[in-house]
Formats: sequence, C-alpha cells, structure tokens
Amino acid sequence: MIDYKNELNPAQYEAATTLEGPMLVIAGAGSGKTRTLVYRLANMIEQGVSPHEILLLTFTRKASQEMLQRAAELLGHSVGNITGGTFHAFAYSVLRQNPPDEYEGSLSIMDSADANGALKYCKDTLSIGKGDKSFPKIQTVMGMLSKSRNKEMDLHDILRREAFHLAAYRDDIATIGTEYEQYKAQHGLLDYDDLLFKLEQLLTVNKEVREYYQQRFKYIMVDEYQDTNLVQARIVRLLAGGHGNVMAVGDDAQSIYAFRGANVQNILDFPKLFPGCKMVKLEENYRSIQPILDLTNSILAEAPQAFQKNLFSNKKDGRKPEVLLPLSDLTQAKMVVDKIGKLRKKYKNNEIAVLFRAGYQSYHLEMQLNKLGLKFRKFGGLKYSDAAHVKDVMSYVRLLMNPLDLPAFHRLTANIKGVGPKTSIRIYEATQAEDPTKLQKALVRYPDLREDLDLIDSLRRQRLEPVELLEEVLAHYKPKLKTIYPDDYPRREHGLEQLVQIASGYSDIDMFLSDLSLEDPTQKQEEENPELITLSTIHSAKGLEWDAVLIIDLVEDRFPSRHAVQKADEFEEERRLMYVACTRARKYLGLFVPSSLYARGTGGNEPAIPSPFVRDIPGSLYEEWRENYAGTVTQTARPTSTPPHRAPQKSGSTTKPKPSAASGSSGSSVSGGKLGHCTHKIFGRGKIIQHLPPDKYRVNFPGFGLKVIMEAYLVMED
Repeated sequence: MIDYKNELNPAQYEAATTLEGPMLVIAGAGSGKTRTLVYRLANMIEQGVSPHEILLLTFTRKASQEMLQRAAELLGHSVGNITGGTFHAFAYSVLRQNPPDEYEGSLSIMDSADANGALKYCKDTLSIGKGDKSFPKIQTVMGMLSKSRNKEMDLHDILRREAFHLAAYRDDIATIGTEYEQYKAQHGLLDYDDLLFKLEQLLTVNKEVREYYQQRFKYIMVDEYQDTNLVQARIVRLLAGGHGNVMAVGDDAQSIYAFRGANVQNILDFPKLFPGCKMVKLEENYRSIQPILDLTNSILAEAPQAFQKNLFSNKKDGRKPEVLLPLSDLTQAKMVVDKIGKLRKKYKNNEIAVLFRAGYQSYHLEMQLNKLGLKFRKFGGLKYSDAAHVKDVMSYVRLLMNPLDLPAFHRLTANIKGVGPKTSIRIYEATQAEDPTKLQKALVRYPDLREDLDLIDSLRRQRLEPVELLEEVLAHYKPKLKTIYPDDYPRREHGLEQLVQIASGYSDIDMFLSDLSLEDPTQKQEEENPELITLSTIHSAKGLEWDAVLIIDLVEDRFPSRHAVQKADEFEEERRLMYVACTRARKYLGLFVPSSLYARGTGGNEPAIPSPFVRDIPGSLYEEWRENYAGTVTQTARPTSTPPHRAPQKSGSTTKPKPSAASGSSGSSVSGGKLGHCTHKIFGRGKIIQHLPPDKYRVNFPGFGLKVIMEAYLVMED
C-alpha cells in the first residue's frame, strides 16, 4: 500500500484522497500538480474503483500517457483500461461509436491539410478573392473561422479585435465559412473543431447516450482546467450528470491562452456550477526560492478577480530578484548578455533563459549573442534573420554591397509578378553585361524591378550611414508589404522598425550586414544541444523552468501591450502572463526595464514607462541596478521605483472587479456635463473629457494625450 500521508504534503494528500463529489484543485506554479493527479489515480485503483469508470482529460496525449505510466509505476502494476487523452481524442472515440444521424455510416475526420484543402475548394467554387493578391491566405481564413468557433464570438468581432486590417473581407470570409459548413455536411466530414461541438450536441439531444457515459464515467479528472474553452466546460458538465464526481485541476493565474479560445471564467465559476464543490489549494512550491515567490505573490495580489493564494517554499535562502534599468532598449541587449556572462559561472547554458512578450523583442539580443559566439535556441517566433520580410529588405542591402550576389537577386525578383527562376537568371545575366541596352530590354516588362534596381544604384552612389540606408530602403519597400504579406503585414511592419533600430548602433554597413547574417553552420544540428541558452516567448515557456530567468522589455506598450491597457480582461491576462514568466525561475530572476525606447520618427530615444507589473512590486522585494551614461551598472541604495496608485479593488473570491467608491458619483456628474479628474496607475493624474457608457472614460493625461480607459482602472476624485 502507498503511504500517501508521508509521500504528499497535506494539501496534496487531501486532493488525492477525496474521491467523491466535485472538487477544484487550485495548483500554484511548481506545486506538484501532476504528482497529485498521479497519486489520486493510484488511490482510486487501490480503493477498488474500476479503471473502466475513470475518465482523465488532458490537453496533450503525452500528459495523459505520462500520468497513467507514473500511476502504474507507483502501484507496481498496470492501471488497466482507464480512458485518458485529450478532449478531441475522447470526442472522436465517442462519435465514432455514436455517429450523429446525418453522419451515419459516413463519418470521416479531416486533418488540418484536408480541412484547408476543403476550404480552398469552397473559396474557388465561390470565385471569391480571384485575382486579388491581397486576399487573405487559406490558413488565415481558417484561423479566423476557427477562432470565431472556439471563442463563440461573431466573426466580425474576431476580425475587429484581432485582425482589423482584414475587416474589409469580413463578408467574404463569412460566406466562405458558410459554404465550408455545407460542404462538410454534404460529404460526411468533420474537422478538428467540429469534434467538440458535435460531441456536445450528441450528449445534449441523445438522452440514452448521455446517460450511458454519465453512468460509465463515475470519476472524471480534468487537467489544466484554466485552459478549457466554453464548449469543453459544457461537455464536462454534461458528462458529470447527477454524480458530480469531477476533479478540475488548474491555476486561474496561469490562464494565458485566450487567443486560442481558453476562458478563465470556466475555472472561476466552477464552484458555482458544481454545488458542494470542495476547494483545495496547492501552495507549497517545489521549484523556486522564497524571494522569487515573494515577488510573484505580489504580482497576483493586485489581481481584482482571482482565487487568492500564497506560494511558499522550504528554500528560504537565496538572492532577491533584480530589477535592472538599462538606459535604453538598445543598451538592454548588451546588459542582458553581460548578465548571462556572469550567470554562466554558476549555471549551465541550458539552465539560463531570456523571456519576452513577443518574438520580435529578442532581435537585438540575438545579434549580441551571435557576435560573441554564444549559441542559443529560440522558442516562439522565427529568429530575426530568418523572417521573410527581413530577408526581402536585406536583399537590397546585399546587392548594394555586392552586385554579384545571386541569392539576393533571386530574393528581390521573387516578389515581382511574372518573374520566375528562369527569367530571374536571364535578367541577372543582363545586369552583368557590358552593354547596358541588354538590361534595359530585359526590364521592359518589369517596371517594378527596374525601380528596385534603380534604387540600389542610387544608394550605392550615396555613401549613407546604415540607419539612413535602411530608411531609404524601407520607404521603398513598405508599400509592397501589404501586397506580399496581406495576412499579417502590420506585424511585419513593426518588425522592420526593429531593423532600423538595430542599424542605429552601427556606423559601418559591412559590420551591420555581417552581424545580421552571421549564423553558426552547425546550429541546426545542435538544436537539441543541452548547452544552448534559451530565448523564448512567455507563452512558449509555460510548463518549462530554468535556474536563471531574465525577462526583458518590461515597459508600457510592450508588456503589457498597448491595447491591453484599455481592456480589463486583456490587462489581467497580461498580469497572468507576467506571473507565468516569473515562476519559471528556480534560483535567479532578473527583470529588465529600459528607461527609454528608440523612436524611429525622431531618430532618438523617448522615455519609457515602466510596466505596471513592475511598478506595483514593493521595493523591499528586489534589488535595483541602474545603468549610467558611462555604461557601468551600479546598485541603487534603495529601489527608486515607487508603487503607483493601486489597481482596482481586489476581492478574495471570484467576483468581478469593483470600481472605486467615487466612480458612481463622478460618472454621473461627468455624463451631466461636469468635468472631473481621476488618476491612473500608469498615466498619472488626468482630466476626464467624456463618459463612454457603460464603463469607459476618455481622459486627457498630460504628456500622454487622450486615452480611453475602463472605469475599474481609474481612481476618481471627489
């Protein structure tokens, strides 16, 4: 028999030995969540529960296999025929045995390639987007339709919120979507998203099937419940039926996948939806030292809507986290590399990670690491030099420096309509001919290519600084961006701004070009090398951990993102993202807050606003280090960052954010025409210009201009 009491901590023991009734296990980061699930599985088998009656739902097949294998090892024998796997795999198994009436005898599941092919067939049949190069690609159309389905939001709202540049095509995309649904029904086909909705429909309308599965699965366990979408939560309720023996395990503070359809409200509402729910909090952390946990606890303390928890560890010793203040985002990369150099004396390369909100934020750092020959791997987003739009722009620069550069010439001509590989070679040979009339004849049919080559010739004669050169190339290239990459040109345009920013640190175009192109030829063979430093977006880092974690670009507009400041739900997801990032660290945590950001429009730097997630941290919880104009980094006598005005009033339960007590009277007076004042944690004190019912205000903040802010994030003045 397993000694559960001695092998688990008290909270884990309670979760593993409570088998009847609904239970919500709030598992803080690093708190042994998987261990608890494994011991509960083993305990059910030891208590005589039939494996046939257990359903384990996870978000990856690997996760369920690992849990079942570990439970078997714990017991010393097989766990039997427990049903374990993903929601989608479970849905498929049920639908295969109980096909919906309209799919009787003809049920087929399409993989993503088949689904995209079917969608393209529908688009071509409707003759939508024919001849329109700017029409979104099939994968993008499928992505928007899938998001609309999984978030259960109108397609128009999805486009307005997440892809406004595609809003002009919303009616066409909707029409393609309707045709696609009809196509699937006519041919007995289901795609990945259909599985969940068809399962819900089956369990809702077919009482016999519903009762069968309710009676069969008397014990249901759902992992990562904070990542469920609306339909997955409804399926769990349908399966639970009358017995309600559902154990949901997750952490509301780690719900960071709203863009995939995950809805944090599922876990917050679980106790309401399952009366008599028992809640267990796993708060003992086995990963991080206590000083790191003290800081992460302070981040969660500001959340207005969350299950309160306080992570603690037996690892009391260790250095406080550091807040490092580079002069700018340009000097930040060097400061990060210097810190990595010091950390490498204590930790292996594969135990050091640099995390960031978005893939483009590591570009400067990638170049610095390449310069020093420090190998790295990147999770989440392409390496900067691999991005297609960067390669496009650099083809101009490469040809400027070397007119014989054939790969760069092919890159340039690839974006010219009507120029294939053979034509590209013919024109390239004409550029090398002594007789200039040969090139003129070759370019007669391709005026766009003539403009490209004329630009390169002009720039070659001018002897420009790298920044000036890139400015000229971008002015020429950017109008093409929307046509070449219609689906995501706003993101790519932002990435190209970083190219100019990187170039601003160079006076020699040769050095800039070589540093950007520098790549270790053995890198691809060494992707699994444990000595590689990790660069990762925070989303890609979830579930991973390192001895040392450095988080960069902790300034307003980058983390949290600009649009998140004005939407309460998105702002809180950014807070959770910060929590996830910090809890990846075992022994060292460094938070980098640049004092200024490069502004291409002015050619210089503009002051940056520290992220509210850093500003809210009490100064006693970290050490602060500041870079001076001599380039040296010194520790400040005490943290200079002062906490701003507090965030919205927080609640210990799952209630919604509460506005300040004064907001009601201020709101009515404003709507009545009187102008008041308020304070925002980031922008400071401002003048209220307009009330935007029901819960937003337009406020003029000195130095920042007009902002539209949720009422819950304003402290109103009487």
